[in-house]
Order: sequence, then C-alpha cells, then structure tokens
Amino acid sequence: MPSPAQATLRFMTIFFGANDACLPGTQTGQHVPRPQYRQNLTAILEHPTLNAQKPRVILITPPPVDEYRLEECDREKGIQEIRRTAEHTKLYAEACRETGKEHNVVVLDLWSVFMGEAGWKDGMPLIGSKKVERSEVLGELLHDGRCREDSSTGLTLSTADPTVVGLHFNPKAYKILFQAMIDTIAQHWPDQTVERVPFVQPAWEIAPK
Repeated sequence: MPSPAQATLRFMTIFFGANDACLPGTQTGQHVPRPQYRQNLTAILEHPTLNAQKPRVILITPPPVDEYRLEECDREKGIQEIRRTAEHTKLYAEACRETGKEHNVVVLDLWSVFMGEAGWKDGMPLIGSKKVERSEVLGELLHDGRCREDSSTGLTLSTADPTVVGLHFNPKAYKILFQAMIDTIAQHWPDQTVERVPFVQPAWEIAPK
C-alpha cells in the first residue's frame, strides 16, 4: 500500500479466506487455522499504513464452494483427498463477518450473496455440500473452465467442460460481486456513488478535441 505522500486511497477491499479454508493436512499446504485467519485480517486492518491512509475499508467474506465440482476437478487431476468442504468454508465466512463487526468495518457478505442466488436460507440444508442435492445454480457460478493440470509442465490447462472446479468465479459470478460492491458502497457511503463522484478528467463531451 502506498504512503499518503505517494497516493490517496478512497477505498480498500480485503478479500481473503477461500484458500485459508482448505482442510488441515491436505497437500495444498494453504490451510490457515481460523484464529490465525482472524488475526491476519486484524493485522491488515490495524496496519500503520492503512491507518495513515484511512481508506473506506470493505471486508469481503470467502465465497461458498461446490463440493460436487471440486471433487470432479480433483479427480481429473488424480487427487483423491477432500481438500475443501462447504461446511468448513462457511466457518471462515462467519469468522470474516465477526472480525468486521469487532473492528466496526463494513463487510460484504459474498458467501450469503452467492448462497442467496442459489435459493439458500438460514436453517436449510447447506447448499454446496455433498450431503444435500446438487445445486446447479451454485455450480454455474463457481467454475471458470479451468481444471486439468499438465503433469509435464505443472500448468493448469483450460477445458471446455463447465461442470468442474467449484471454487473460481465465472463472469456471471463476477457481475454479482460487482453489483454487491456497488450496493455496499451506496448503502454505507452514499456520497461515494458513481453518480456523485466527480470526474478526475473532463467528460468526453467537454474534453478538449
């Protein structure tokens, strides 16, 4: 992050947790225990440079996962272990929300936004888990057409099959994230909406020709 003398930040998003929520002991090596995850978020929120900048901070929860597509993708790569679950990821979304509340920071609850798109409500069986019926809506959001890994190069190859992955976003999901961000800004900082923020440069109609 630049110092205030270098640049001024109006907004800052903090979007961590999807990889932290890998199950412990899996070969990804990405698992971060929830207490440490919360400590890491707090360290960012309390960082001296961030406090010097005083940007409008938005914490974004990790999104849900689709265990069906994750398993299909992992099997394509020859991975047999379970690396992520819907229930475990939900705990990290909750930890993110709790951290935001503790520090009085705005939280964009993307986990709930995506789950709401899939028709889930509190008290219902957890969509995305293999303990319940597959959700085509959630699965549609959580794929980017990438799955297969070339063992000779270690590179992930593109595949035309959209029924895999279960973690990364497709364009529709990014559109939902964008709209949720716009709505969050309008709710908490109505003076910072696109309609109210002046152009840095003249609009094209009045710019020098």
